Amino acid sequence: MAEDIVGKIEDFFARPVVAGIKLTGPLKVGDKIRIKGHTTDLEMQVGSMQIDNENVTEAKKGDSIGVKVTDRVRVGDAVYKITE
Repeated sequence: MAEDIVGKIEDFFARPVVAGIKLTGPLKVGDKIRIKGHTTDLEMQVGSMQIDNENVTEAKKGDSIGVKVTDRVRVGDAVYKITE
């Protein structure tokens, strides 16, 4: 499996558990991602994402998105898209 970097964590909200991600590549609902940092290593599937509080199914390079995450992530963590 290949991992391509698609963004960085810009923000984290504990309630609801949401990560703010600045994208450097395209991402869509259903993609498998890995968030990796100094103390973070989280693998998950993107269930939903938002741009400016609006639900979207895909986002492109340069977009800032919000994604529900399963655990705590930290500002500066790298976001990778996992491809088969």
